[in-house]
Amino acid sequence: MIRLKTKEDIKNLRISGKILSDVLHALQQNTREGTYVSSLDSFARELLKRYKANSAFLGYRPEGGAKAYPAAICASLNDVVVHGVPSRKLLKEGDLLKIDIGVNYRGYITDGAITIPVGKISKDAKRVMETTKRALAEAVNECKAGKHLGDIGNVIETIARKNKCSVVRGLTGHGVGFELHEDPVVYNSGKKGAGMKIEEGLVIAVEPMLSIGSPDIIQLSDESYATSDGSLSAHFEHTIAVTENGPEVLTR
Repeated sequence: MIRLKTKEDIKNLRISGKILSDVLHALQQNTREGTYVSSLDSFARELLKRYKANSAFLGYRPEGGAKAYPAAICASLNDVVVHGVPSRKLLKEGDLLKIDIGVNYRGYITDGAITIPVGKISKDAKRVMETTKRALAEAVNECKAGKHLGDIGNVIETIARKNKCSVVRGLTGHGVGFELHEDPVVYNSGKKGAGMKIEEGLVIAVEPMLSIGSPDIIQLSDESYATSDGSLSAHFEHTIAVTENGPEVLTR
């Protein structure tokens, strides 16, 4: 069931989204060669505590999941696309680190992600990162009342193909706001004019996930997902509210 948000709901989600944006920015500023990935999780917990907010990920158990998620952020390196558990791995030059975070502020939940280059990265790494970032920016423009969910997926898929990147299969965006994962499913591929019609009050997490190689994924022992051929991947995500004035990015 799709739960549209009122103007008051969106007002509160703006606060949640601003916290998320600030925390992600601080994490990005502290991501560098020689950093332990697990230290970023500890830092995120400290920041959320200062904002009197909670991680929407910590303790979350998705449908079909074997166990509750043990960290405040997802930290996925290189071929790992999403849901990577922060570990004692040291970041090295050339890495692509995806940080995904969900913020629960007084019951209002936002979700966002960025891909961070560590030092100098390869041309392929830069291409998949910049293509994914652009795909999200273009997808935001499709989040308007009267458009369709297929329009969002279509623009992401089109940009990926033009830049010789693959849309990762089996991973999607979703509704968000009162729960971490709500209806509808927001696919990263689709046809123009297809799918559910977008209405004012809809709040969705749009999150293109692209790889430089295979679109197929495998699930690892920690329940994260990696590209099947070990190719580099990138992930960017925003929580977007559909308003009478058009799309509003709550996690910018």
